[in-house]
Amino acid sequence: MAEETTSRNFIELEIDKDLKEGNYDAVCTRFPPEPNGYLHIGHAKSILLNYGIAKEYNGTFHMRFDDTNPTKEKTEFVDSILEDIKWLGADWGEHLYFASDYFDRMYDAAVRLIEKGKAYISELSAEQMREYRGTLTEPGKDDPDRERPVEENLRLFEEMKEGKYEDGAYTLRAKIDMASPNINMRDPILYRIAHISHHNTGDKWCIYPMYDFAHPLEDAFEGISHSLCTLEFEDHRPLYNWVVNEVGLFEHPPRQIEFAKMYLTGVVTGKRYIKKLVEDGIVDGWDDPRLVSIAGLRRRGFTPESIQRFIELSGISKSNASSDYAMLEYCIREDLKISRKRVMAVLDPVELVIDNYPEDKSEELTVANNLENPALGERTVTFSRHLWIEQNDFMVEPPRKYFRMFVGNEVRLMNAYLVTCTSYETDEEGRVIRIHADYDPESRGGNAPDGRKVKGTIHWVDQATSVSAEVRLYENIVDEEAGVYNEDGSINVNPDSLKVCEHAYIEPELAKAKAYDSFQFVRNGFFVVDSKDSTPEHMVFNRIVSLKSSFKLPKER
Repeated sequence: MAEETTSRNFIELEIDKDLKEGNYDAVCTRFPPEPNGYLHIGHAKSILLNYGIAKEYNGTFHMRFDDTNPTKEKTEFVDSILEDIKWLGADWGEHLYFASDYFDRMYDAAVRLIEKGKAYISELSAEQMREYRGTLTEPGKDDPDRERPVEENLRLFEEMKEGKYEDGAYTLRAKIDMASPNINMRDPILYRIAHISHHNTGDKWCIYPMYDFAHPLEDAFEGISHSLCTLEFEDHRPLYNWVVNEVGLFEHPPRQIEFAKMYLTGVVTGKRYIKKLVEDGIVDGWDDPRLVSIAGLRRRGFTPESIQRFIELSGISKSNASSDYAMLEYCIREDLKISRKRVMAVLDPVELVIDNYPEDKSEELTVANNLENPALGERTVTFSRHLWIEQNDFMVEPPRKYFRMFVGNEVRLMNAYLVTCTSYETDEEGRVIRIHADYDPESRGGNAPDGRKVKGTIHWVDQATSVSAEVRLYENIVDEEAGVYNEDGSINVNPDSLKVCEHAYIEPELAKAKAYDSFQFVRNGFFVVDSKDSTPEHMVFNRIVSLKSSFKLPKER
């Protein structure tokens, strides 16, 4: 019998090769975000890839904050990122680090480069540096300070550290090649002066390393074997290698491997765009359920398992490609449809009175929590004369093939009885405010004793025991027909991205639900208890996703 083979992505193949050739004894990966905002769905790919690779090879996964730019970083973002990663299921154990923990070692590494004649202090302003840098087709010009003596460079760098100079007075540049075809190698800045307090180190430092200098050193200090990052860093790889090799302290320097970013069609993923939506008050924060930030997806009711499945289906490749948001919705439906209770909630209620049901009578009905998953057990719901049903389950003048409630038509009240609509009442504006019906006492459970067929089935809740709730129906934050972005970079906001059902009614059991508890509301979709606004006195539910979609997984080739 032939052995079953598992398809391996290109990253796994490269790691297999490195281990076989003895380049590394063990695998160590990391996820290194800058704490300058909340994470979004694109980051989930990097988190789960790096963690998954470490786990696959029985290696180590590090969580590290690239906090080298204090002008944009906050402790708020540090806390939110840790919460998001933990929720996704990536476990860093004791391996939590900050780039700022290495500032002393980075400074020593910079001194080492200066002593080797590989770095120098420049007096060029930012504007002058752009002029000297050249273009993609023209080489740059040497900095006038490029041949500054080593001793003078060391003295100036020490004085920069001591705070003797204003922001922008000097920078430390690498001495590489101003004619390099790779513009990142044209004497990039390694350090700049910034008199600003840091969230982790306070006012200890007034010079800060640049990302392209700090990042490879952080990886090397921690013994990272494979630095897995997205394709935009491919052109930075020569500089990454230059830094670790020229500093020259690392027996097995880390290897950078790039993979394609996660692009999601029809949604806002860019951090700066999400930030603008937050700042303009269009959404109620970084965790607004209309956003694809990790916090927003969690509050919307997505599960870690659904996001993990989505990342798997999207795949790991070297070429940029887009995944459909509908596929993410498919993943959450697949995760919830078997694992969650199916309960009744009426979002747009109208009263239904069963006229021939005794006024003082109430009975308990036992119903299955999920017909496809008997392990979820059963629950009891009450039934009485006064019920709530959905407004759109009744029509005064129904179209052809309308099988729900209208005068003279018989329908099934889910899990209860067959009822025949007899009349209705309206208010002064002609809006239906009350519907009357008679029930068949012999049809308990929803089946006629004489075998007659009833095509329409509607859900309901008992007025006597139901609990009022607020239900929020979310749609895409952007107008998909107009496209996500305008020519000026602004977002085409969908004015109907949120509809609030302020007077919904739910089964009493749902009043006990806690934040992030999720359910299927029969015929309405999957819903979750809102983690920010819901209280025991005022329950708030967010729609996660509707019940059905036209999306289908592509066939495997």
